[in-house]
This record gives sequence, C-alpha cells and structure tokens, in this order.
Amino acid sequence: MSDPQLSAASQEGSGPPSGQAPCGICRLHGDEEALARDEILRLGPWLLRHHPRPAPLAGWLLLDARRHLGGPIDFQPDEAVAFGPMLQRCSALVRILTGCGRVYAIAFGEGARHLHVHLIPRHGEDPASEAWRVADLYRSVASGERAAAPTWQVEQLVHQARELTAAWR
Repeated sequence: MSDPQLSAASQEGSGPPSGQAPCGICRLHGDEEALARDEILRLGPWLLRHHPRPAPLAGWLLLDARRHLGGPIDFQPDEAVAFGPMLQRCSALVRILTGCGRVYAIAFGEGARHLHVHLIPRHGEDPASEAWRVADLYRSVASGERAAAPTWQVEQLVHQARELTAAWR
C-alpha cells in the first residue's frame, strides 16, 4: 500500500457518524463526577482511568484516547508515536499497583467505538482472570452473579496510582 492509500484508509471511520450523539466514552470524559472518582491521569492525547464501578478487579485500568477515534488506524502521527510508550507505562503501573504477573491489553471498540484499551491484571493464581475467562468474569460482575472488587480497594488503588503518575506530567 502506498502512503496516500495508508493515509486515506486511516481516516475512514474517524469520529462519530455525522449527526449522532457523542459516544459513551466521550460522554464519560465529560462527566466530572465520574472523572473525579476514576481518573488517574490526563496526559497529552490520553486519559488513564480505573474501570467504573462495579469494577471486575481492582487495578483494571482503561487507557482512553481523549479524541474520539475508533482505534489505532485513526491515529494522527503524534498519537501513533505516543501510544506505545504510554501503553507500556500504564501496563507497568498496573503491575506495580496489583503485583500481577501479566497485564492483558484488550481493545475491541464494539461497545463504544472510541479507543479505550482495557489493561487487566492477570494474577496467575486466579483462574477467573485467565485468558478469555476474563470476559466471563466481566459479565458475571456486570450481572451481579459475582461480587465486584471492593470499592475501598479500588479507591485506595486510584489514590496510589495518582501519586505514582504525578511525576509523568
């Protein structure tokens, strides 16, 4: 593919369809109460936040594009350059905060077509967070079949994450 073809392909689907209301992520970014509770860091084109309540796991973070875009194909050049290092730092933060052995990075973009990467702590001793079982965990917490992460634990983790990321600015 030539550069003009790549450039054209990367702009297909950028932004919400004309005349439609903002997506769920854009609405969340405008919700000051939710951000006061869950936002960890706003840096350049990125917003890092904890998963809203009920959170499936303490330390389940989300890295959002602040600009409405569907995925990496829609990045501007500066966003593309910044994405890898930011994703790496945020993944390391999840590991520091939770002591997990791995961090899953998952982005589907179907529930909200606005890039939000789920950064999910994978604890080796917890089969519920293993591979695709994490989707079952997510659904069982959302439906109330399984208890969510304790609110106090999520709040404590968000506070600690804010302290650790203060130096990133």
